[in-house]
Amino acid sequence: MYFRFLAVLPFIGILLGVPFVNRVEPLVLGMPFVLAWIVLWVILISLIMALIYRLDPSNRQAPADTEEARS
Repeated sequence: MYFRFLAVLPFIGILLGVPFVNRVEPLVLGMPFVLAWIVLWVILISLIMALIYRLDPSNRQAPADTEEARS
């Protein structure tokens, strides 16, 4: 159940991290550093949410004795 606290990481990375990386230099793949930081977090958010989904026990496959399985 503690894996849901991973959802706090994007909040920390984008909202609290941007003031610390708010600079143009160095350029990362031609983007200012702050823009590269935000793009990195957009990708990381997807990975973190996928990890939370996989770890959540409520997303496990339903038992075989359900109504759908009988048909």
